[in-house]
Amino acid sequence: MKSSTSDPLSYRDAGVDIDEGDALVEAIKPFARRTLRPEVLAGIGGFGALCRIPEKYRQPVLVSGTDGVGTKLKLAFQLARHDSVGIDLVAMSVNDVLVQGAEPLFFLDYFACGKLELPVATEVVKGIARGCELAGCALIGGETAEMPGMYPQGEYDLAGFCVGVVEKDRIIDGRSIVPGDALLGLASSGPHSNGYSLIRKILERAGPAPFDLLEPTRIYVKPVLKLLESVPVKGLAHITGGGLVGNVPRVLPENTVAKIRKDAWPRPAVFEWLQRAGNVAEDEMWRVFNCGIGMALVVAPAHAEAAAELLRAAGETVYEIGRLDAGSGEPAALIV
Repeated sequence: MKSSTSDPLSYRDAGVDIDEGDALVEAIKPFARRTLRPEVLAGIGGFGALCRIPEKYRQPVLVSGTDGVGTKLKLAFQLARHDSVGIDLVAMSVNDVLVQGAEPLFFLDYFACGKLELPVATEVVKGIARGCELAGCALIGGETAEMPGMYPQGEYDLAGFCVGVVEKDRIIDGRSIVPGDALLGLASSGPHSNGYSLIRKILERAGPAPFDLLEPTRIYVKPVLKLLESVPVKGLAHITGGGLVGNVPRVLPENTVAKIRKDAWPRPAVFEWLQRAGNVAEDEMWRVFNCGIGMALVVAPAHAEAAAELLRAAGETVYEIGRLDAGSGEPAALIV
């Protein structure tokens, strides 16, 4: 029976539950509190979040980044697993600001859904807080948007925003890279958060994968920042959409080409399975996936061994994956 035009309406009648939103804020406060840094001046709940620049910086430059999780979320909905996509969300932004040499200061999230489900949203934000802990940045605020009719039932979308800081004279911009420099690769934890539209197409054809395709994106912040304290790093590239061939050239100067040896590291079994199950061409694999390398570093040959040792001591798996060579025109990366 339809209500009459004179019946009183509430926001809840329109599909928005304010009480549920308030309950989420209270539920996530303990997780956010664990991420706070000394520079944070206000906690969760204000209209804006306040954060000082750390006093150790003489000429601080702010570095910002934003990203989402992409269609990896579709797999999370399908498997009803929401505990790790928050880590992915943080990783995609903090790894991006890291390549400028920046220390991530704080992170904000945007969680949008048609109907807010408190247990699901809490799991997601717990993951975001965990990602912030791994990156050493504060979960300083965010936004939860409940918008009836905008999303299918049981689905949501995520966006993340990170601000970091770097000393002006320590910005990593790739300008000092020269032919002969060494290219190091840090192992990925899997596909990270890229290529999932193709992955989902492969799963439609081949059925369930014998791998955990929701393994979260690896966060490289703490080991790399530690490395920067003692080894001069000339360039850093976060290997996201576009793979090694698309991302390494972004940090190279003109007339430079990175020659990447595909036999320098073992391609993880998950990528071998995806290639076989989807009959994916080799060139397409390199353009879509990280193929086992989630972060690339350029250092002088004399520093390559020391850099690798320091990163391994911090828990990273490191390979020397190639060298820089003279090229002509736009920077490039070649798989050899």
